[in-house]
Amino acid sequence: MYSCAKTDEPWPARSARECRSTGGAARYSLRPVAQFPSIFNDVLGPVMRGPSSSHCAASLRIGRMARDLMGAELTRVLVEYDPNGSLVTTHASQGSDMGLFGGFLGWQADDDRLPEFAAGVRDAGILIEIRYVSYGAQHPNTYKLTLTNPAVTRTMTAISTGGGMMQVVEIEGAPVAMDGGYHETLVFTSAEGAADLAAWIGARVAADAITIRTGREAFLQISGQAALEPRLLAELEARQDVECVRSLAPVLPVRSRRDLEVPFSTCAAMLEYAAPRQLALWELAVHYEAARGGLAPAEVIAKMTDLVRIMDGSIRRGLAGTEYADRILGCQSVTFLERMNDGGMVAGDALNRAILFTTAIMEVKSSMGVIVAAPTAGSCGALPGACLGVASAIGSDEATVVRAMLAAGMIGVFVAGHATFAAEVGGCMAECGAGSGMAAAAIVTLHGGTLEQALGAASMALQNSFGLTCDPVANRVEAPCLGRNVMAASNALACANMALADFAHLIPLDQVIDAMDQIGRGIPHELRCTGLGGLSITPASKAIEARLNGNG
Repeated sequence: MYSCAKTDEPWPARSARECRSTGGAARYSLRPVAQFPSIFNDVLGPVMRGPSSSHCAASLRIGRMARDLMGAELTRVLVEYDPNGSLVTTHASQGSDMGLFGGFLGWQADDDRLPEFAAGVRDAGILIEIRYVSYGAQHPNTYKLTLTNPAVTRTMTAISTGGGMMQVVEIEGAPVAMDGGYHETLVFTSAEGAADLAAWIGARVAADAITIRTGREAFLQISGQAALEPRLLAELEARQDVECVRSLAPVLPVRSRRDLEVPFSTCAAMLEYAAPRQLALWELAVHYEAARGGLAPAEVIAKMTDLVRIMDGSIRRGLAGTEYADRILGCQSVTFLERMNDGGMVAGDALNRAILFTTAIMEVKSSMGVIVAAPTAGSCGALPGACLGVASAIGSDEATVVRAMLAAGMIGVFVAGHATFAAEVGGCMAECGAGSGMAAAAIVTLHGGTLEQALGAASMALQNSFGLTCDPVANRVEAPCLGRNVMAASNALACANMALADFAHLIPLDQVIDAMDQIGRGIPHELRCTGLGGLSITPASKAIEARLNGNG
């Protein structure tokens, strides 16, 4: 029920003027729409299946919002990928199609039906066509969608910004800004009557924002923390000046809200905040996330406890052995555990457990099991593998692990706010490098180190990760991804011990993150954009890819 073609022709039966999006000429922000990152939106999560959070989870969120735009009724979809981006080479092998189509079907990112997405769209009667079209996309992960049902055809353009986060940047040719943190209500009307309709709605709704958008059609974007009441929706739909109303549900676990304030947004400001209060890094994370999400401190801790338990479950599933046909590497963690137990490798309990747990999680990811993107799916092994591996070695209880993961989340907030988790933008150091810095702070926290030691460990771990490329073999997120996750976990442990021994990290964390961002954006496009250079284009990689695709 879906096909793929290379073309420069517009589709479907609307005029060329109507079908060409103006989005290609715009320079979209690489930052999340929300003012400040959330630990549970931007850093740790989503809970998902699939090889890549930026390809699988973000595309699924885009698909869900597209489904809502069409009133949950889709009969035909055109997906256009720009050859200058990453998706032409990776949309099938890294799960963009799986996530996007699952979103069209209304599924969640951890739905166990996701591997059967092709059958799902066939059974739903949705005809999907994929085309490679040069339209000047300014972001490597750009999804240009033309959506049709019996009543209407609409267009949407969205981008994946890393770690499962995304932005809808255009609807019907009108620039918008939606990251899935709000309940969004779109009221389609005439350009002439939009202002009066906005005033009518504003007198009845306590929305965070009501914005008039004008493209091929005019519509009001009503952004709020709650959906509009059914009574008001019925009144809107009955008005003569309203064409239709569409409600787009939030896709993020922590909602956005107007006049959002956090106690600090840089590491330097955090240290000023912490000094008179004598707070540890994990406590600062609780203060931050409680303010960011409008949550009680106990809710923050409960959310993190849930994530830690999912991570622990992923490790246990990996160590039980995994099988999956469409992957490069088989189950290796079971053999590693056997060699650990029979003395077949160099001793070092904490490090070996970190390697073991990292490998187990990566194998669950590659076999379509449920993992936490921490901070991304491609780097999902390093942070939980290192943190839970060291915790297992030193006998830490769950509450201590939760505090350590909160500390890691706080480091991730600074990376998300001032750099990126998207490999297409910053190379693998944006994923595994960031995960290593987060894990280093977590291990220091596990061991009872100070705030200064945790920040020093994160700084050193990030410094050691500069310049990592993103070049997965055969376009699968397995190799060298596994090795880089293991390296990230090992680096984290080394830097944690260096910090606990009061090694000098020299460069403050804020400055390290700024330098990381500069270097990432300076890496050649072919080396930081998934699958365009390095190991991914070697003859051996191409041979493996051909074999997996049934051509070799």
